[in-house]
Amino acid sequence: MDNLRLWHKFLTLIKPQVGPDNFKAYFIKALLKSIGGNLVIISTPSAFIKENLDQKFKPVIKQAFEELLGKLVEIEFIVKEAETKTEEEQADNFFQPVQQTTASVINPKYTLANYVVGPSNNVAYAAAQAIVQNPGTSYNPLFIYGGTGVGKTHLMLGIGNAILAKKPSAKIIYSPSEKFMNDYVGAIQTNKMGALRAKYRSPDVLLIDDIQFFSGREGTQEEFFHTFNELVGKNSQIVLTSDRSPHEIAKLEDRLKSRFAGGLMIDIQVPDFDTRVAILRSKCLEHRVNLPEETLKMLAASFDTNIRELEGQLVGILQILQARNLPPTPENINQHLQAKPVAHNGFKIEPKKVLEVVCEYFNLTQKEITGANRQKELVLPRHIIMFILSEQLSLTVEKIGQFLGKRDHTTVMHGRDKIKKMINQDREVQRMLIEIKQKLTVS
Repeated sequence: MDNLRLWHKFLTLIKPQVGPDNFKAYFIKALLKSIGGNLVIISTPSAFIKENLDQKFKPVIKQAFEELLGKLVEIEFIVKEAETKTEEEQADNFFQPVQQTTASVINPKYTLANYVVGPSNNVAYAAAQAIVQNPGTSYNPLFIYGGTGVGKTHLMLGIGNAILAKKPSAKIIYSPSEKFMNDYVGAIQTNKMGALRAKYRSPDVLLIDDIQFFSGREGTQEEFFHTFNELVGKNSQIVLTSDRSPHEIAKLEDRLKSRFAGGLMIDIQVPDFDTRVAILRSKCLEHRVNLPEETLKMLAASFDTNIRELEGQLVGILQILQARNLPPTPENINQHLQAKPVAHNGFKIEPKKVLEVVCEYFNLTQKEITGANRQKELVLPRHIIMFILSEQLSLTVEKIGQFLGKRDHTTVMHGRDKIKKMINQDREVQRMLIEIKQKLTVS
């Protein structure tokens, strides 16, 4: 299969997982550059798109290519030289008539109704509801910030869809920050700043995603500052998202930081375990699949820092099972569950923390686990540690053996593989692993 045909197959597979807005903004502008051995190189037209694909979508991209190629792969993104466009082409691409934004432009699947609320995002959700009731007067602007894949864009688009449902005549513009920057550059090159301002200073609601990319863009910041002032002055609602707070965005003008602080700034945290289970349950309803509760908990415990990665893993597994005509049983789900290092707030858990948590869970001492005693009550905890260190932290069996009292690597392999089998057969072991992973993620 040549690269072009493979890329088309990949785009078909990835589109439902990332949604039409992200697909249009990031994927259709990229291209499969080459495949060499296990390395897949994807060419992107800009550093902005490269950074977004790498930070937000790499896990689902990797999973899709592994499914298509039938082997494990690594993904690398590069920036290609942008082709020069004529001024006429730039003008044709940008200066389209300003039209009312409808649900066909703002992805209708992102609503406040299907936004799963928990302790990590309940304040942001309450603010979103208040804005829908009184756009432009309550919390203007709303600045939502948080790590990758915690639901910022979903909440922002949910606000837009809710306002449209309440007032279909509302004019709403949703724009990733790159689109605003490109529009600004295009307006300067074609001497049509008036058209730019007519577009961005006319809506009832302006939604700008990933505003941290305005960093260092002095001209863009100047234009947005005046756009911001005009919209707020006429009570148009502004909603902004970022991966960090305004004060943490380098090379962002103080006057913009001050304007953003004049509204409501809310940090969305990583969802807790119960919220992750609820998110998976909601995703299953969307796909009309009924999964056992213990399966949802197993997935939720495995992916604890990124909603997008969590949902992508579930969707990817369901697609694989559907393609192979297999039922979504806990055994089949677990077989296709990709191992991921246990992490908390982006930091990998150390092996000694795994040892501490498992010892506490089974009421054992670390000396008992690492010692030579082979009593029955010590074997299962040891094997669980071997499994977690191997499958979740990706340590070699040799390193695990050294860590657990200089045990032979074959002993580690035996213990790890035994837990692998027990997960598919023993629900008590499934429950233990879920509870231990929960303790690791909150430690």
